[in-house]
Amino acid sequence: MYRGVDYYPEHWDIEMMDSDLSRMKEMGVNLVRIGEFAWHLMEKEEGKIDFSFFDRAIEKIKEYGIEVMFGTPTATFPAWLVQKHPSILIEDENGQKISFGGRRQYCYNSEVYQEYSLNIVQKLVTHYQHEKAIVAWQIDNELGHEGSDMCYCSQCQKAFHSFLEEKYETVDELNNVWGTIFWGQTYNDFSEIPVPKKTITVHNPSMMLDWARFRSQSLSEFAKKHVELVRELKGEHQTVTTNLPGGFFDKWFDHNEFSRSLDYVSYDNYPVWGGLKEPVTPAELSATLDFVRGLNKQNFWIVEQLMGAQGHDIIGYLPRPNQAKAWSYHAFAHGCNNMLYFRWRGMNRGAEQYCLGILDANNQKTRKFHEVKSFFNHISQYEDLFDAPIQADVAVLYDFDNIWAWRIQRESSQFQFMNELVRMYEPFYRQNIAIDVLRYDHDFSTYKVVILPVMKVIDEELVRRLEEFTKAGGTVIMSYRAGVKNKQNNLILGETIPGKLSPLLGIQVEESESLHDGQQVTVVTTDGEESTCKVWRDIVRPTTAQTLYHYTDHFYKEYACVTENQFGEGKAYYVGGGLELDALVDLAKDIAQDQGLQNIQTEPGVEAVRRTDGTTNYIIVINHNGHEVTFKNKVLQPYECRFFEMSEEGTIDELS
Repeated sequence: MYRGVDYYPEHWDIEMMDSDLSRMKEMGVNLVRIGEFAWHLMEKEEGKIDFSFFDRAIEKIKEYGIEVMFGTPTATFPAWLVQKHPSILIEDENGQKISFGGRRQYCYNSEVYQEYSLNIVQKLVTHYQHEKAIVAWQIDNELGHEGSDMCYCSQCQKAFHSFLEEKYETVDELNNVWGTIFWGQTYNDFSEIPVPKKTITVHNPSMMLDWARFRSQSLSEFAKKHVELVRELKGEHQTVTTNLPGGFFDKWFDHNEFSRSLDYVSYDNYPVWGGLKEPVTPAELSATLDFVRGLNKQNFWIVEQLMGAQGHDIIGYLPRPNQAKAWSYHAFAHGCNNMLYFRWRGMNRGAEQYCLGILDANNQKTRKFHEVKSFFNHISQYEDLFDAPIQADVAVLYDFDNIWAWRIQRESSQFQFMNELVRMYEPFYRQNIAIDVLRYDHDFSTYKVVILPVMKVIDEELVRRLEEFTKAGGTVIMSYRAGVKNKQNNLILGETIPGKLSPLLGIQVEESESLHDGQQVTVVTTDGEESTCKVWRDIVRPTTAQTLYHYTDHFYKEYACVTENQFGEGKAYYVGGGLELDALVDLAKDIAQDQGLQNIQTEPGVEAVRRTDGTTNYIIVINHNGHEVTFKNKVLQPYECRFFEMSEEGTIDELS
C-alpha cells in the first residue's frame, strides 16, 4: 500500500530535502508525487532538455527508501512556447484568447501543442524508463478542470466540421436530424456550421449535444495519445494513470472514454474547497467516490487528499480536528487503496499560497502532521482488506449524453444533475447499502436494484436491457422526465412520455410543471402521509402501475406523482418529481426489504461500510458528525472512525 504526499522540491532550497524526507519517513510515507508542473525547469529553452534537477532529487528520495510517482508536465507549458505559438491558447466563447499565467490554457485540437507536449513526455519517460524508484506515471494534471475542457478557436471549428462530417456523412442528414429548418438555420455545407459562441437567445439543442460529444472526444483523444506514448516507453515496473478532478457532471467530457485505458483510475479528493462555507454532504462525497470506483469497476488511488483548508483567493471551510482524517478513512471505505496527501508543505509564493498542506509555511509539525501519521500507521495494517473489491447490489446509472442535454436545457431554474443523482442515491446510502455509480453501458444484470436519475435522453437498447432486468426479478427506479428525448436531443413525435419506457413503468405523463425557487407541491399517500416535491413535477396517469403518492392541489389531485409497476418477476418505480428525502427513504426501505438487501441501521451522520478481505468481514464505521454518537453501544468521538469485525453469526466486535 502506497502512503504518501505531493512533493515539489523545486519550490524550495534543495538543502531542505533531507529535513523534509526524514519527517516524511517519520510520518509513514513510502511514495512521493513530483514533477507535474515543471516543464520549464526541464526545458528552459526550446530543445535544451535538462533533467538534472530531478536526477538529484530522485537520488535523494531513494536514500530514504521512498518511491516516486512522476507527473508529466504538460498541464503548464513554458512561456517561451506560447510566445512562439500563440495558437495553442484556448479561445473563449467571446472570441478572446485565454492569457498565459494560469494553467491548462492549451487547446486539445492544437496540432502544435500535441507535438510539443508529446515531445517533452517522450524525452522524460525515455530518460527515466529504467529508474526503479519511479513506479508510476501520471498523465498531465486534472484534465479538463476549471473550464479547460472548452475552446472555440478556429482549430476547434475545423475539427468540429470533420467530426460532424464523419458522423452524418451528408449535410442534408445533419439538417434533418438537427431540425435546422427552424429559425432558418439550414446549412449548404459543413463549413458553414459555427462553433456555439455567444448568440442571441440560444443555439440548437441537437447541435449543442454534438458539440459536447466533440469536446469530450477532443479531450479524450489528447489523453489517449499521452497514455499510449507513456505505455510504449515506460519500464515494465511502471504503471500509467492520471488524476481526475471533482465536479464530474459539470464537465464537458465523459471520463469513461479515456479512464478505461489507464492501469488504474486516480482521483483528487476535496470534500471542501475555496469559497465553500461547509463541506459537501457525506452522501454526495460517497456518490463521488463510487463514481470513481465505477469508471473501471475497480479500486482506485487518491493522489490529492485534502488535509488543510483550501483556496486560491477565497479560503474555504477549515476542516475540524480529525475531520480530514475521517475523510481519508471514508475514501478507503469506498474503494481507495493507495493515498497521497496534497500537499507536503503549503507554498509560500504563487497562486496556491492558501492551498494549505500537512505543513504550513511555518514548516512546523502540528496537529495535521500527527493526524496523517496516526492514519498511515493504522490503515497500513489493512492492505489486503482495501485491495479487495467491493460488491454492491445497487447500481446508479448515468449517461453523459443525458447529463449534457440537461446542461443545455435545464428546464427548471432549480435543476442540478448532481443534486438529482444524490436525491436518488441517498435513500440507499442512509441504510448503509453498497452502491456502484456506473455509466449505463456497464452490465447491470447482476444487481438487485438499478436507479436511473432524470434519464430524459434514452435509447431503445437501454430500454430493452431494463425490461429484461426487471422481468428477471430486478427492481428499477426512475425519476422525473424519463424517456422525454431521443439520442439526437429531440422530442419524439407521436409518443406519449415516457415513450418506450411506458410498458415498463406502467404510466403515461399527461403534463409536466417546472417548479422554481420557493415553489413546491404537496403529495400524499393513500394512508395520508404527506411529502413535498420541488424542482419539477410530472402529472402522471397510471396505466398498469399502482399509485403510491398523488397530488393534493385541486386541478391534479387525481394524478399520481410516485408509482409502482409489477413487470414480470420484478418491479419498476417512477418518482415524478423532486420528492423530499424522508419519503424516498421510506420507499427505499421497502425496496431493500423486498430485495433482501443487506443494510445496517445507524444514527444520522454515521456511516457503516461492509468490507471483506475474503477471510474476515469488517464494518468500517465513520462518524461524520461534529458530536459524539454511539454504534453498538460504543461511543464514537466527533469525526472518529472505528473498525469492527462481524462473525458469520452476525455478532459485531470492535477491533483494537
